Amino acid sequence: MRSPRFAYFEGRIVPFDQARVSVATHAFNYGTAVFGGLRGYWNADRQRLFVFRPWEHYQRLLYSARLLCMEVSYDVESLIQITLDLLRAEAWQEDVYIRPMFYKADTGIGVRLHNLKEELTIWSTPFQKYIQNDTSAHVTISSWRRIDDNVIPARGKVSGAYVNSALAKTDAARAGFDEALVLDQNGHVSEGSAMNVFMVRDGVVITPPVTENILEGITRRTVLELVRNELGLPVVERPIDRSEVAICDEFFMTGTAAQIVAVTRVDHRPIGNGVMGPITARLRELFEDVVRGRNERYCAWLLEV
Repeated sequence: MRSPRFAYFEGRIVPFDQARVSVATHAFNYGTAVFGGLRGYWNADRQRLFVFRPWEHYQRLLYSARLLCMEVSYDVESLIQITLDLLRAEAWQEDVYIRPMFYKADTGIGVRLHNLKEELTIWSTPFQKYIQNDTSAHVTISSWRRIDDNVIPARGKVSGAYVNSALAKTDAARAGFDEALVLDQNGHVSEGSAMNVFMVRDGVVITPPVTENILEGITRRTVLELVRNELGLPVVERPIDRSEVAICDEFFMTGTAAQIVAVTRVDHRPIGNGVMGPITARLRELFEDVVRGRNERYCAWLLEV
């Protein structure tokens, strides 16, 4: 697996090792950056790389930039074109992860969002599984609470906010779990450390609404459409109590990096029969076909490189 050769940095594509910022950069010192995460999927039969739902990803990135008072000159189409140019320069023939970021680029001391210039960087790297045990993940309820929208905008991908995720993830991993479930300030299940969550009870797929301090996930949105259109199951968006996780039939987490992760145990309690359930398994199969361009019904979600 080779390393990245190029990055988009300060207005042009440069060799990856030339994409560098000062230690005095505002974003580095204060977390004043917003980022996105896209996946490119390699289809070996067609010898093509497909980027999954870049329009939605870049629109969310621009919304995140707005939350941090960023005045950027890019729109969705220009961001997509830069991504295409970068991926063509790299000529990947494997699955990749794409990381765009707007950041406050001034150097110096002083906490604020105004009167600072913004820059954009985008780079990509080979990427496979985010959670190795993605068919039978064991999770724990974290002692850390999810950031509140009135603290740091939870629906934006703000760099500094991910310290919250890192605290939960590290504690879970050091305790021997694959992932953490994080509660909001009302004690409802909000997210994983960096994933949206779903549970299945009595044939109904349930997920927290966007008002529960969750990231408005693109994979979450995809799963909601697949559940309705392909599985024909009812979907309910409502708060989830922590005790419901222990008694539900199935539980899974979604995200661009994680894709669809089956959770089979929470705090040493089995979920359902303790194995990946049929709805989760079917969704994983559907998702794999969609992102690799094997399901023509959803080809509009893909950008061919």
